[in-house]
Amino acid sequence: MVEAQKWTRRMSNPRLDSTVAAAADQVLDIPATPTAELKNSTYTVGSHLSPNLLTALIIASWFMSNIGVLLLNKYLLSFYGYRYPIFLTMLHMLSCASYSYVAINLLEIVPRQHILSRKQFFKILALCLIFCFSVVCGNTSLRYIPVSFNQAIGATTPFFTAIFAFLITCKKESAEVYFALLPVVFGIVLATNSEPLFNLFGFLVCIGSTSGRALKSVVQGILLTNEAEKLHSMNLLLYMAPMAAMILLPFSLYIEGNVAGVTVEKARTDSFIVFLLIGNATVAYLVNLTNFLVTKHTSALTLQVLGNAKAALAAFVSVMVFRNPVTVMGITGFAVTIMGVVLYSEAKKRSKLTTH
Repeated sequence: MVEAQKWTRRMSNPRLDSTVAAAADQVLDIPATPTAELKNSTYTVGSHLSPNLLTALIIASWFMSNIGVLLLNKYLLSFYGYRYPIFLTMLHMLSCASYSYVAINLLEIVPRQHILSRKQFFKILALCLIFCFSVVCGNTSLRYIPVSFNQAIGATTPFFTAIFAFLITCKKESAEVYFALLPVVFGIVLATNSEPLFNLFGFLVCIGSTSGRALKSVVQGILLTNEAEKLHSMNLLLYMAPMAAMILLPFSLYIEGNVAGVTVEKARTDSFIVFLLIGNATVAYLVNLTNFLVTKHTSALTLQVLGNAKAALAAFVSVMVFRNPVTVMGITGFAVTIMGVVLYSEAKKRSKLTTH
């Protein structure tokens, strides 16, 4: 069991720290839950605003929450000295469970759905295990690599999705779709070879987070295919979040030691940690809420396009905030990866039109 480490706050340039890389993703980038809207939703957010203004505000909130949780995670794990990514993820899950309960049962943003069988429960539990792996890996990677590099790796999710879809379901895509994945891989190779703050462990756990996110989407499509078992994204989060918290708690206590006691002791001497943790956990939930709202008021395709823009903007903002060094080749590699993701999306869309 790891002993509680001495708490240090470091505000200096990240280049001076040899153990923790600069520039803050996931991010917690909490992996996205299904976004299909229930048609009988009883609550309309911001119904008194004009549709265009409301959509613009929702998209802006989505950008801010996604980038905000990335930067807050990086700051906590790398600069503030709170080196407990598993416990931090558990706090996120508790926050998501609490806010989801309020949103569904009190605010009635979407109708409440119930788990109908033991079989459905175990399917959700299986997704939860993959979810925990992905999020913990994503948070852990932020201790060692910059947000800009984290986002570049995260952009390769379509590559891993295609691999898992083929291996698990034997689903084959068109040659155009597979060809579009080449720049995705080539771009990340360029970015990796030119990353000044490259850390092998951080790179590997970020790859683990990205592959876990892709695996979750594939497995979810397999497990929840029955119409009676399908859950709205908000309801799925309501059930997965407390499961995830219970799974993460023993791992946190075993690996990270007396983290709860250390956190309480720190809060007595520095109340800022309380603000950081509560704010961080709240923003983590807002990532999921705004993800749903963007899809509700636009489309899943729009969300995908915005995701590419978010990755680039998050990388830019993190470089500005944390001042981690970047290279022209690294920027080029990131741009090539994003271009590959756009080409992949277009190829997938044409492939679907052809098959139908």
